[in-house]
Amino acid sequence: MAIFGCPEIFLILLCILLLCFLRIRTLKTGSAPTNWPVVGMLPGLLQNIHRLHDFATEVLSECGGTFKFKGPLFSNMDMVLTSDPANIHHIFSKNFSNYPKGPEFRKIFEILGDGIFNADSELWELHRRTTLSLFNQPRFYSFLERTVWRKIETGLLPVLDHFSEQGTVVDFQDILQRFSFDSICQLLLDYDPGSLSVDLPYFPCEKAFSEALEPLFHRHIVPGSIWKLQKWLKIGNEKKLIEAWKAFDDFIYPLISSRGDGEREESLNTLTAFRKAYEETDHISFSGDSRKFLRDSLLALCESLRLFPPIALELKSPCKPDTLPSGNHLNQNTKVIVPFYSTGRMESVWGKDCLEFRPERWILPDGGIKHVPSFKFPAFNAGPRTCLGKEMAFVQLKMLAAAIIYHFQVKVVNDHAVSPRNSIMLKPKHGLSIRLSRN
Repeated sequence: MAIFGCPEIFLILLCILLLCFLRIRTLKTGSAPTNWPVVGMLPGLLQNIHRLHDFATEVLSECGGTFKFKGPLFSNMDMVLTSDPANIHHIFSKNFSNYPKGPEFRKIFEILGDGIFNADSELWELHRRTTLSLFNQPRFYSFLERTVWRKIETGLLPVLDHFSEQGTVVDFQDILQRFSFDSICQLLLDYDPGSLSVDLPYFPCEKAFSEALEPLFHRHIVPGSIWKLQKWLKIGNEKKLIEAWKAFDDFIYPLISSRGDGEREESLNTLTAFRKAYEETDHISFSGDSRKFLRDSLLALCESLRLFPPIALELKSPCKPDTLPSGNHLNQNTKVIVPFYSTGRMESVWGKDCLEFRPERWILPDGGIKHVPSFKFPAFNAGPRTCLGKEMAFVQLKMLAAAIIYHFQVKVVNDHAVSPRNSIMLKPKHGLSIRLSRN
């Protein structure tokens, strides 16, 4: 007769595992997750699931900038995380051809189609040349400034005025997201959807941008079989992504079909706007105070982007086996996560004050602005795939900052906790609650 049955054996194993867990937890002092039998480091990941960006930063700080994560057996969750600038330079620049976007990346970001973000090789080169040919036109930036300023005057300032007069709390993140959505639509589609207005109307496509970010983030960390099953069943995060995709299509396709015969006329109108904007802004000169404000605002923006990069992380995989400068060997198709959020917070890169907001760190002894290589400051990606819209982004940010600072006092609500959301694009988890008062 057997002394122990299945329930007894299960309880004994459970007790042993519990004792091991308590013992390791007592001895453990760092943030790095424990590699357990069978389940790997999944328990540590789940324990910090609500704060993954900061968790990754703590682990990488303790491990010299590179860490191997072990997932459960047969889960295909093993990955390498690195915020080491030497590794970033190697992956994004020096050995660029060995780290294309690849099929796995395109599966994760299928919602973006075959655009420049997903493209490789000849198609990427074509997208890049086409985009650069537009951005390199001097009149483009005049047109950009005119479009952005019009939105500030007719959208942003009236909305902020309204909440200032009401004295009510407003989600600043929502306001700026609506501003960005309307501005991008105006620039790319010659159409202003008007999502930034006093009543803050619900706009499915504008909300879809925000809703799509979390599912895309989860696709990076959960096994492909799991999210693909969720997609097939239309449940969980994948349901959100499906709904966001539909909202994009419902917004874009009617605009495309409505162009029709009027496309040539619209193109001529756009060219006329370019020329007029150029003529009106060509004579502008700046005073000494204006130049100082522009310099100081750029310093503050660079420091903000160091701590809070727009894109929190990027996925890379080598086509062929490779060895990183840190000494870590990568097999073919090893999943490599490069958390840009963590890179800007490494003491080894930015010094002991790396978590402090210090715009003056960007000033050279002669008063100029320090150039930091993109593999140390990857707010706009790094290497050949550095964001082509970097200068365009700085133009918009400086215009926004100037308009808001000139007209308003902005105060964050005292009890409002700000922490990053688990998302591809870095956003506050609960928005950014503020109060406004007129200057």
